[in-house]
Amino acid sequence: MFDDVLVDIRDLHFKFDERPVLEGINMKIPRGKVVAIMGGSGCGKTTLLRCIGGQLRPTAGSVRLEHHQVCKMSHDELYRLRRKMGMLFQFGALFTDMSVFDNVAFPIREHTDMSEAMIRDLVLMKLEAVGLRGASALMPGELSGGMARRVALARAVALDPMLVMYDEPFTGLDPIALGVIGQLIRKLNDALGATSIMVTHDIQESLLIVDYIYFVSQGKIVAEGTPDEIRASNDPFVHQFVHAAPDGPVHFDYPAPSVQQDFMREAARA
Repeated sequence: MFDDVLVDIRDLHFKFDERPVLEGINMKIPRGKVVAIMGGSGCGKTTLLRCIGGQLRPTAGSVRLEHHQVCKMSHDELYRLRRKMGMLFQFGALFTDMSVFDNVAFPIREHTDMSEAMIRDLVLMKLEAVGLRGASALMPGELSGGMARRVALARAVALDPMLVMYDEPFTGLDPIALGVIGQLIRKLNDALGATSIMVTHDIQESLLIVDYIYFVSQGKIVAEGTPDEIRASNDPFVHQFVHAAPDGPVHFDYPAPSVQQDFMREAARA
């Protein structure tokens, strides 16, 4: 796929108790690219993101970030490595009792010894990049959903990370805000020379900004390709996902016995 790989995931397995979530994931994330991970709810996308960031230890397999074996690192080593990572959480996850300025300044104050004057300049630069320099004194409760997501994006890139991870960055946004956030992700990635991994359900917006897409189903990679390859794909899973078709490999209902069996069982108990 690409030559210069930043994140290399090999035969990754993860279980919650005895319930398998990831089953043999193989994935390569190239430097400087925006890569999307897509799939239905509960298929393991966010769990995969947490394994990459070291929040979860896999049951088996490996995650390599540059020369670091993430799965084998100590808590202190992970803490230092995460200084090179940015994270945009679902719905932004801003600190509600901090101003916009202090939210963006938080990782800088936590991880560096910069003076307050330097922090001020850096924070205002990041807010300017997302079009919110004038909102620096506002509190999160005074922001719209799209504005809050942009503040969270400024915070995620505050330390110019080499890897930025996005967990459902488009959830709950109106079409205008969604388009703005999508373009910001692409422009900031290119401006910073970073690498971005984006977990999302929004196929149409993602096809406009990403370089490569992986589709996950039941803990496995079931399809992958560039946006053009995905658009032209005849794979049933990809076709159902791209066109939001109700019928296909992905079922709406969670597996369960037949309704008749359930009612008969209850009748027998009565």
